[in-house]
Amino acid sequence: MLKIIVKDGENIERALKRYKRKHRNIKVMQNLRDGQYFTKPSVKRRREIQKAAYIQTLRDQEDI
Repeated sequence: MLKIIVKDGENIERALKRYKRKHRNIKVMQNLRDGQYFTKPSVKRRREIQKAAYIQTLRDQEDI
C-alpha cells in the first residue's frame, strides 16, 4: 500500500505527482497485467536476454 504524506503547506498537485511517481516505480499495473496469464519461465528468460542485448547495443552505439 502506498502512503503519501502531504506536508504542511504543500500543493496537492505536487503530492499527486509524488504518488504517481511512486506508483510507476513499484510497477503496480505491470505486475497486474503480468499476472493475468501464465508465461513459461523459458519465455521470460528469453525476453530478459533479448532486452539486455538491445540495451547493450544502445550503450555500445553511445560509446562510439
